[in-house]
Amino acid sequence: MFDKLRSAFSNAAKSLGEKELNEKDIEDILFGLEISLLESDVATEVIDSIKSDLKEKLIGSKVDKNEIEKFVKDSLISSISTLFDAAGEYDLFEKINEKKKQEQPFLILFVGINGTGKTTSLAKVAHMLKEAKYSVVVAASDTFRAGAIEQLKEHTKRLNLKLVAQNYNSDPAAVARDAVLYAKSHKTDVVLIDTAGRMQTSENLMQQIEKITKVVNPDMKIFVGDSLAGNDTVNQAREFHKHVNFDGSILTKSDADARGGAALSIVTVTSTPVLYVGVGQEYSDLKPFDKELFLETVFGSLDDVDITKNIESEPTPESQPHPCKIPPPEFEPTPEPTPTSDDPFDGIKDDDITTYSELFHVPPPENDKDAINLGNNIRQWIKNNRPKLGESNKVGDVSDVEDEEIQKHDKEEKPEKKRGRFGFFKK
Repeated sequence: MFDKLRSAFSNAAKSLGEKELNEKDIEDILFGLEISLLESDVATEVIDSIKSDLKEKLIGSKVDKNEIEKFVKDSLISSISTLFDAAGEYDLFEKINEKKKQEQPFLILFVGINGTGKTTSLAKVAHMLKEAKYSVVVAASDTFRAGAIEQLKEHTKRLNLKLVAQNYNSDPAAVARDAVLYAKSHKTDVVLIDTAGRMQTSENLMQQIEKITKVVNPDMKIFVGDSLAGNDTVNQAREFHKHVNFDGSILTKSDADARGGAALSIVTVTSTPVLYVGVGQEYSDLKPFDKELFLETVFGSLDDVDITKNIESEPTPESQPHPCKIPPPEFEPTPEPTPTSDDPFDGIKDDDITTYSELFHVPPPENDKDAINLGNNIRQWIKNNRPKLGESNKVGDVSDVEDEEIQKHDKEEKPEKKRGRFGFFKK
C-alpha cells in the first residue's frame, strides 16, 4: 500500500539530508517532491500546503548535519497529521444515539458515481450498525441503474434487513420518503438511502440528488470514492461536496492502493474526514480510517514524533470515542462505592452477569471499585426488567439500588474477606 507516496517523502528527506540547508537547494528538492506527489494522486492544494509548511521549517533552521533527514521526516509527518486533524472527526454512533433520544430515525444518504462500490459500502455500513445492535431499514433510491434494486434486495436478504423499494424510473425522493415514514412508524434506528451513481459533471443529475436531500433532510451524507481512481476520485469529491456538502467519505479498495494520495487529498479539499476504508469483499471488511496507521504505512515508525492535535479548540483524541467503537450503555453518575459484601456480585446469577456483559460490551472489572460499580449496575438492570440495548441505554442511578441481599449483608457481622467471583476482595 501507498508505495509511491512513501517513496516520494523518503526521497525528499534523504535528498535534503545530503545537502546544506540553503534556499536554492531546498527549492530544487521541493520541486522534485511536488512532481512525485502529483504522480501519487495528491491534489495541488495539498502539495502547496506541504511545501509551504516544510520550507518554513527548513529555511534558517539550525539542525545537525546527521539529524537533517530525521528532522525533515518528522516535519512532514507533523504537517500531514495537521491536515488530517483540521478535517475534524465524526462520531457516527454518538449522532445516532442523539436522534434515538428524540425517538427519531437517523438518516444517512450515500452519494458517488457508479462503479465505486457505493451500494456495497452501504451494505457494509448496514452490517456494522446491525452488529452494534441498531435496527436498520434500507431505501432503494437508485431507480435509474439497471439491476440496482436487485443488488440491494440481495444484500438486505443476506443481512435480514427491511428494504423499501418501488419500480425503476420512480421518483427516488419518494422512495426515500417512504423509507423514512416506515422507520418512524416502526421505531427503526437508522435509514440508509442508496442513490443513483452520478457523474460529477452531470448538472441535472446532481440537481436530482439535491432534491432527495431537500425532501428527506438526511442527518448525514457520505461520499463513496474509489481509491484506485486517484485524482478523478478527488475531483468527484470536490464536486459532490460543492453540491451536497457531505459529512465524510468512505474510500473503497484501499488495500490495493499503491499511490495513497486520495485519502490525504479528499480530506484537504473538502475539509471533511475519511470515515472508513474498504479493505475486502466481505461485509466485515470496512475499517475505521486510522490517521496513525496511515502515517506509519507511509513513514514507518512514529516513535519520538509528536502528532498530537494542534488545531485550536479541538478536543484531544482521548476525549472522543473511535468512530467505529460500539457505544457503551449510558449510566447516571455513580457515587463512590463502599463494599456491602465480600463478593460484589453476591445474589446475582452467573447468567445475568454474562448476559449483561455481552449485551452492553462491558469488559471484566480491573479493580475492586469497578467490580462494585458493575455489581450495582447489574442489580439495577435486573430491577428494570433487564432492558435490551435497543429498548433503553440508560440503566439508572445505582445510588437508588435497594437490594435486600445487600441490606442483609450490611447488618451481618463481616467475617474474614474471601476471594470474590472475579478474584477481587482478597484479605
